[in-house]
Order: sequence, then structure tokens, then C-alpha cells
Amino acid sequence: MMEKVDIIELFKHVVIQIATPYSTGTGFYISDYDLIITNEHVIRDNNEVVVVGEDFEKQMVDVIYCDPKFDLAFLACPKFVKKPSVKLGLDNDLKEGDQVLAVGHPFGLKYTATQGIVSNTLHKQDDINYIQHDAALNPGNSGGPLLANDGKIVGVNTFIIRDGNNIGFSLPIRYLNDTLKEFSGGGGEACVRCNSCLNLVFESQNKSGYCIHCGAKMKMISGIEAYEPVGISFTLENILEKLDFDNDLARRGPNNWEIIQGSAKINISYHEKSGLIVGDGYLCSLPKKNIKPLYKFLLNENYKLDGLTFSVKGQDIILSLMIYDQYLNVESGIKLFRHLIDTADKYDDILVKEYGGRWKDKE
Repeated sequence: MMEKVDIIELFKHVVIQIATPYSTGTGFYISDYDLIITNEHVIRDNNEVVVVGEDFEKQMVDVIYCDPKFDLAFLACPKFVKKPSVKLGLDNDLKEGDQVLAVGHPFGLKYTATQGIVSNTLHKQDDINYIQHDAALNPGNSGGPLLANDGKIVGVNTFIIRDGNNIGFSLPIRYLNDTLKEFSGGGGEACVRCNSCLNLVFESQNKSGYCIHCGAKMKMISGIEAYEPVGISFTLENILEKLDFDNDLARRGPNNWEIIQGSAKINISYHEKSGLIVGDGYLCSLPKKNIKPLYKFLLNENYKLDGLTFSVKGQDIILSLMIYDQYLNVESGIKLFRHLIDTADKYDDILVKEYGGRWKDKE
């Protein structure tokens, strides 16, 4: 029997973050099948997505299976990446009252694990049985694994009840086990489950846009059109492209982008209702001791900075740029964001070397 601390440490290398222009979520490796498992609603309307893990940098991978009925999707694994071996359980591995762990990336955090109790193993919704439990699930947890005490995967975290006080639901492992066997029968070819007759339809079988089994209209993965930004999103991506950043890798859900410059991470968000565009450069964390000189330095620098502002949120030291969309164009945006990026990359070194700030990836 594995200790919880060992299970949590193992799954740090199994669980990955997923981002698309529309959403963010979680996925996990199944090394026996060389696949990444997630929810269909996480990758919906995309034929490739961004993934990043503990052992590899951001990269694009292909979507190779979509299943709107059971809310499952499979992604191709990055090449030449360590893929720890984990075990898929069976439905009878879990009963009411058992403890479970939900691991994932809620709200874009790097990694979290929450513990809960199974209250119902047969919660039925839309003719599908779900595991009901109280391990905290939050936005971004979707597609992550639900784990039994022995470290086996017993479910795929799928949805919560809004304002339900940690009432979460996970797809039982039997649905995933059955789907993996069906998918493997196609030799790894991309496919979609027909939402009408529930048969798998492989790309080579569907040339007409209709299910070969029941005739229902289907959209295959190859028929998904590439994302095209519009409006301010188009302007912002034009700016990032001219600053030599890869927009496909930068997208982090609706109107959100993340770029790395040196040791500084820059989050860019556009708030459509207010028209406000915010660029936040996350530099480093506060020191544990002798914080006063650093605060004094930040306040003094705020008087000198042109169009940028230092702030502290929790333990994070942030350098921010704010501009309203009506004042943004490509030419001015290049200057503003270049100023933010270069200044962030400069100050994080000063804050660490001279004022005891802590590098975030070394905490």
C-alpha cells in the first residue's frame, strides 16, 4: 500500500496542465496506452491543444479522440518525455465511505491534491453513473484523475454542483477502461464517438460527415477549424507575434495569455466588460525575513516607473501594466509590452540578489 505522500509525489509527474483558446483543464498520462486522458469539454472545438508538465516545457499535441457522451478525450503524448507508470483500477475497487484523492490544476495552479469521502458510487445522470464525493474540485480540475487509497485511478473528475459545498462527480473508471479498449481496436487512428448510436467512428471511415453506423451527422476531429482571434484578442496576438512569442503556446483560455521572459512570467488578460487590458509580471516571492527594505524599495520604485506599478499579492511580487482597449493599437502595444517584459526581467534579479526575494520555482 502506497503512502499518500508517495501517491501525491508520483502524480506530480503524471498530471499535466491543458490550455486552449477557450478553457484550461487537467489531463493525466496512461503509459500503457501512450495517451493523455482528459475531459472532452476541456478540449472542445480544438484539434490540438497546449500541454505542460513537471518534466517538459509547453508544447502543442494533437487531439486524437473525442467523446461528448462520456465527456472523455485522448491526446497524443509528447515525444521523448518521461511517462511514469500508474495503474487503472476497477469499479469494485471503490465503495461508499472510501477515501479518495482528486489531483489536478485548479485555477491554473501548478498542482493540488484534495482528499474526500465517496458518498455515492451510483449517482445517475443522463444514463451515466457517476462517483459522488466531497474532495474539492474547482475550475481547472476537470479531466484530472480520482485516486483510491492504493494510488489506482478510479475515476476521471468531471463536474461539480455550483454552490454545492464540495459536491463533485467523477466518471467511474469502467467507462475509461472500456473506451481505451475500443479506441485501441482502431490502431491509434483518430476517432469520435457518435452521440447517437455510441459507436466509435474513425477518421478513415467517415468521408461523408455522417456516422457509418446510424447515419447521424458528425463532426470529426479533422473537420474542426483552427481558432482565429478577433477584435482586441487579434490585436494582442499581433503584438505578441511581433515580440517573437508563439501565440499558440501563449493562450491560456478566453482572453488570457502567458509568456515567459527570462525568469519572469507575464500573464496578460483582457476584461471585455470594462475594456481593461492587464499585464501582470510575476517576478518572485517575498523573503521570509527582513521584508521591510524590500517594501521600501518597491514603494520608491513606483515613483520612478513609467506606466508600470509594483504590487504584492499574497507572497507574489507583481509588476503590472494597465491600458484600456480604446487606447491600444499594435504600434503602441509593442512599446508598452516590450517595456513591461524588459522591466520585469530586470527587476526580478534585483529583488532576489539584493533584497532576498525567492525564485518561485525553487520554493
